[in-house]
Amino acid sequence: MDLQLHGKNILITGGSKGIGKAIAAEFVREGANVSIVARDLKALEDTRIEMGGNVSIFQADLTRAVEREKLMANYISEKGTIDVLINNAGGSNGGNGAETAMELFYEAMELNYFSAVHMSKLAAEVMKDAMSGAIINITSIFGRESGGKVTYNNSKAALISFTKSFADEMIPFGIRVNSVAPGSILHDTGNWKRRLEADPEGIGQFVKNQIPAGRFGTAEEVAHVVTFLASPKASWVVGASINVDGGQSKMNF
Repeated sequence: MDLQLHGKNILITGGSKGIGKAIAAEFVREGANVSIVARDLKALEDTRIEMGGNVSIFQADLTRAVEREKLMANYISEKGTIDVLINNAGGSNGGNGAETAMELFYEAMELNYFSAVHMSKLAAEVMKDAMSGAIINITSIFGRESGGKVTYNNSKAALISFTKSFADEMIPFGIRVNSVAPGSILHDTGNWKRRLEADPEGIGQFVKNQIPAGRFGTAEEVAHVVTFLASPKASWVVGASINVDGGQSKMNF
């Protein structure tokens, strides 16, 4: 299927590894002009080489507002405009609520929530001029139900809520805002890979008990949904949060 993304300017945060890297690769296959953002310059350069030089790289610490503003200014200066923003940068910290320091709650919100909110606002200001654009936030099924670490759940729940509110604001300007909520995804740089190596029997039982599909998902399977949502083929999808989880979520919607 031609997703009509050829030549579109795509900016992906957290794009040097894992799900973000898979998303970048899928957009490259669609012929888009892909740019990735991360803190680690070496990881960015390695990814660019791996993709045959078909991505542009931008180094930034997205937990800092000043760097987010600088990133968007530099990106627009170089590319002229932005058609699609993928807010994928994120991470997990802490443990249960009672034992997790407040500092970690603030850090999680800055990385997983405020960075995406700010980047969305910056991108939308440019997209409004074109009366067109797509913003996709990578959240989690644990932003929709209990499970996982509390700081992560809180920040992803907030991002899902923001997605719907911002979508309703932006669609009159032709800007579609949606989110993708992955379940347990196995990739080389993720927590599930480390946990599987440390406890193959226990994690195998987890998969059997918790994922009806009977396996972990792949980063590529998330990327397929993201590229569809970014395309004109998803023109009537606005403010949605789409699970990509092999049936793992317990929710009815």
